[in-house]
Amino acid sequence: MLPSGFFRRFRKPILVLVDFVLFSASYFSAWFMLMRRIPLPEHQTSMMLGYLFFAVIFFAAFWLFGMYESLWRYAEAYEFLKCMMAIAIATVVFMGVTWLVLQPPMVPARLPLTVYFVSAYLAGSSALFSRTAYRVYRTAQAGRRGSAKQKKVLVVGVGKTGVAVIQGLAYTPHRYDVMCAVDDDPGMHRRRIGKVRVDGTVKDIPRLVEKYGIQVILLALPNATAKERRRISSICATTPCELKKVPDLLDFEAEEARGADAISRIEDVSVEDLLGREVIDIRSFKAKRKSGQTVLVTGAGGTIGSELCRQAAAQGAAKLVMLDVVENGLYAVQQEILFKFGADFSLFAEVASVRDEDKLDMILARYKPDIIYHAAAHKHVPLMEAAPEEAVKNNIYGTLNMARAAQKHGVKRFVLISTDKAVNPTNVYGATKRVCEMVVQSMGQDSKTEFVSVRFGNVLGSNGSVIPLFKAQIAAGGPVRVTHKEIIRYYMTVSEAVSLVITAGDMAKGGEIFVLDMGDPVKTLDLAEMLIRLSGLQPYKDIDIVFSGLRPGEKLYEELLMDEEGLKTTANSKIFVGKPIDISPEYLFESLHTLKKTADKNDRAGLVDKLKELVPGYTQQ
Repeated sequence: MLPSGFFRRFRKPILVLVDFVLFSASYFSAWFMLMRRIPLPEHQTSMMLGYLFFAVIFFAAFWLFGMYESLWRYAEAYEFLKCMMAIAIATVVFMGVTWLVLQPPMVPARLPLTVYFVSAYLAGSSALFSRTAYRVYRTAQAGRRGSAKQKKVLVVGVGKTGVAVIQGLAYTPHRYDVMCAVDDDPGMHRRRIGKVRVDGTVKDIPRLVEKYGIQVILLALPNATAKERRRISSICATTPCELKKVPDLLDFEAEEARGADAISRIEDVSVEDLLGREVIDIRSFKAKRKSGQTVLVTGAGGTIGSELCRQAAAQGAAKLVMLDVVENGLYAVQQEILFKFGADFSLFAEVASVRDEDKLDMILARYKPDIIYHAAAHKHVPLMEAAPEEAVKNNIYGTLNMARAAQKHGVKRFVLISTDKAVNPTNVYGATKRVCEMVVQSMGQDSKTEFVSVRFGNVLGSNGSVIPLFKAQIAAGGPVRVTHKEIIRYYMTVSEAVSLVITAGDMAKGGEIFVLDMGDPVKTLDLAEMLIRLSGLQPYKDIDIVFSGLRPGEKLYEELLMDEEGLKTTANSKIFVGKPIDISPEYLFESLHTLKKTADKNDRAGLVDKLKELVPGYTQQ
């Protein structure tokens, strides 16, 4: 028996050979069926010339209509329509040519058109039947080849995406077997897509999971709102099934929405999909191009800094200068950007600390940046509570050094990456970031450089965020440790946050504190439960959740806006601006001079007292 690889390799010649046999058999069958009425020996010339015309015309029509390019195991109505058109055109042309050409004196006598019509009819029918039979055979074969390793699937949504996936999965029998589907549209109930029945609504998912032994629930709802996703996921969470999704297939060509491609586009549902907030479409942002500009990013090896580098490069920055004191992260993002944008891209990586004022002065003199995004900071709350002198030295004086260098070298815009923890801070990290905002506002009062701050909450998956920690705890078998049952946080994806940061920076006139719309806050407990369910496990059953208590400096909820700042809308509905607080630069910088002396002595208690004096609203937990 020949291996399947042989047929894949010689698929087109084999298909041509099959058609040759079918066409020949059809043509000569028509002649022999009519032998009693037509004396064959007298018309051998007509028969052979007709056969020549027949073969050339039919093969030419089939070739022109792409009958030997299509994968007939995946054939749909479009392929069969093309086949019928090829047959119809070939039949008309063949009959016309034979009627006009095969007549005396070329042949002894003209034959009735019935002979040629019957032969064309038999050839077309056999070609179409063979392809249909092969398509049905492969579909039936796929349905029979299930195995113990095959996972039983329930598809949620039978719109265009759902139908494409169901049809595609029919050709991957060794991975998924679609048992049923659900849709909230009553008109779809009890309908069938191939062998798959639409068996109810989303509310019926638990019943159907038990009935069919479902192992995977596949969400085929790319356009569902966050509220709908949250509702569906909460129902799915009552089952022990894995939860997966497929993105939108509406923009793909019909050929791309088949078998292997449908499988390759199935992916795990991410926690971002289930947060209950609308993910911001960053493609809608009208950020100004950075063409011809030199962009410098501090903290370039971190989560925010690296994404700033990626998006600045994508926006056409003439030069990109990446600065970080940690070389590992810096090297990783450097190689990533060079790989994506080419070795000729003007990219410069500088290993330097924002505490080194002389080094910063040298770097800015060398590259003369137009825009600085200052993302460098110590940000781990409990660690900074234990080492406030490091938070002060790095966050406050690193920002001050960078801002002074920017002003000295005529940088057009300086954008400080701030945090919601700067609002009514209860920890050293938040207090230092609030001082950074005060520094930026003060320096912007009398400077050609536009100094602005952009404030937002937690970034999903960033270094130090709870998601990587929870995932590691789940992988270890639990328990997952949540600090408090009621703790809530604002969350945003890194691409969303950075796109809004860049857009806000483009709006700057100087001195503003921009506040990003983070959507509704999310309970950290809900986040932990979602991550456990996404791992195919059940909270409190397979993986326990324990409450460890608030950490030093941590509070139950974060605020995005101080009461005294007010809030104004901007041209972008996702970006707001707070009114700058009246700050006396003289008092601020005099206080910073005193604070530095205390920091240099590593006087932790003294530093906290000084921060309380400098930052109204700072109360230590």
